[in-house]
Amino acid sequence: SPKSEEGRSDGETRHRVTLTKGFWIGKYPVTQRQWLAVMGDEPPERFGFPGNGEHPAEKVSWDDICKSRDGFLAELNGLGLAGSGVFRLPTEAEWEYACRAGTTGPYNVDGAALGDLGWYDKNSGGKTHPVGQKRSNAWGIQDMHGNVWEWCQDWHGGYPSGSVTDPGGAASGSGRVYRGGGWG
Repeated sequence: SPKSEEGRSDGETRHRVTLTKGFWIGKYPVTQRQWLAVMGDEPPERFGFPGNGEHPAEKVSWDDICKSRDGFLAELNGLGLAGSGVFRLPTEAEWEYACRAGTTGPYNVDGAALGDLGWYDKNSGGKTHPVGQKRSNAWGIQDMHGNVWEWCQDWHGGYPSGSVTDPGGAASGSGRVYRGGGWG
């Protein structure tokens, strides 16, 4: 994002990214109900299990999702729902592409304000809300600008300054990338 963009982090380096491989991404963050259906127990939650499980799953670590034996993705892939595909977290570049939905402005709907698109500290009442309550982007994806942060596949690391194709992030690091925004 440009240096003038609201919410931009100091560590960002603006660069062109080309994605050459297709991918799928959920319309909403994984809900508590979906987590329960796949894992057999409720996810760890700050606010309990309100709203029939339609709130996003929260307080789940990257390992809770990506452990090779009993993580959410391993369990989900074990159900055989993806045919020959495999469910995985998006790369940071894929997440950004899906979030922006062809726009270049600070939010994924040109002219929209943050409160139109997500739950954050000024409108959340200090808690999560059921998914899908805010405006979707041009591709029908919702809740990418608030409610809960979303994990990506990548390790946190520096961004290249030049153009890149299908980036997978840093080879290693001390933490994983999460994107979007949270209720707080």
